[in-house]
Amino acid sequence: MTGFTTCILHNDRQQLIEHYSLHKPVHTSVTYGYKDAQELLDVFQNKKSGYRYGRQSNPTVTALEDKLTKMEDGVASLCFSSGMAAVGALPLAFLKAGDHVISSVFLFGNTRNLWQTTIDLGVKVSYVDATDVKNVQAALLPTTRMVFVETIANPRTQIADLEKIGELCKARGILFVVDNTMTSPYLFRPKAVGAGLVINSLTKVISGHGHVLGGSITDTGVFNWANFPNITANVQNQPMWQRGVNQLRAKSLRDFGACLSPDAAHQIAIGAETMALRIERQCSNTIRLVEMLDADPGVSAVYYPGLKNHPQHALATQLFAAYGSIFSFELKTGNNCVNFLNRLNIAISATHLGDNRTLIIPVAQTIFFEMGAERRGEMGISDSLIRVSVGIEDPSDLLKDFQQALAD
Repeated sequence: MTGFTTCILHNDRQQLIEHYSLHKPVHTSVTYGYKDAQELLDVFQNKKSGYRYGRQSNPTVTALEDKLTKMEDGVASLCFSSGMAAVGALPLAFLKAGDHVISSVFLFGNTRNLWQTTIDLGVKVSYVDATDVKNVQAALLPTTRMVFVETIANPRTQIADLEKIGELCKARGILFVVDNTMTSPYLFRPKAVGAGLVINSLTKVISGHGHVLGGSITDTGVFNWANFPNITANVQNQPMWQRGVNQLRAKSLRDFGACLSPDAAHQIAIGAETMALRIERQCSNTIRLVEMLDADPGVSAVYYPGLKNHPQHALATQLFAAYGSIFSFELKTGNNCVNFLNRLNIAISATHLGDNRTLIIPVAQTIFFEMGAERRGEMGISDSLIRVSVGIEDPSDLLKDFQQALAD
């Protein structure tokens, strides 16, 4: 099976499922017993695969992790209770006081807050404009352990210089981590640019229905963990390709407990079956809506990689199968964004991304409000910026809704 959707639909059936069910059932058990005590010992000592305790692994979650690994063309994946739990697992598992991280300055607000917490614990973080690899190279230190970027930035849609950053990290032996949430594995696989770890918020487009939280980290298999200085002694004895994910499992799931529930894993797995179909419709709707807004006299700016005037349009065309379903725009001076949002009938004033429904939100006054004006300025977020996550509605209805809101 080589097709993306075919693989997701039939992946569970590659192994025997209880009672020949089409879906992996929801296993609610927290603990697992073994008739042979030696088998229990072997599972705990990583000599044999198996389940120890629900905080570390679960059959329903494992089935989802296997799907995600195939989506990202990786070697292993771990699921977490939310996308932020997945991001938070990185410093918890891999960084120590005195280490250095280079991060894109164009970040999801909560990720920026997490890095600030990491700074408070003794890790140095440098924020750079990652649209140019030269800025990343200039920030390198002997203690640099990780470079972290998002594929497409939220909300201004800047695109990191992904391929060249990957080449730089490979040459220096630095772990390259890419948050793929804004593109998804259907539009882009960060393994292709040398990412060692890939983050996905399963809450967003992968599940798609805005009804379940989840996050994941996939090890692509391209990073050499043998040279990473912060791998613990007991993990160093394991096969090289398992070291990263096993350290994550131990420190972030066993010790910290940020595990995904089996019921949530089941819901995400079901939602993922239609991901490609939803994304194609969302991307198609987005380009039509963006082009309409870009031509409207009441709109002063539109930020979307699919527009030819976007600074990284050529890069996006080279890297991604499509330009995504997220964009932002600014109304001309004098237009009240609150009044505009209130005139919309289909688009919903709400946070969240990648939903089946079109969602719209003024950015500076809500999701980036706590960041403060100075940091928002660094990210290019103006007070008039409005973000849109485009859904799967009938395109004519969506266009008419925005047209009437702009006309009033």
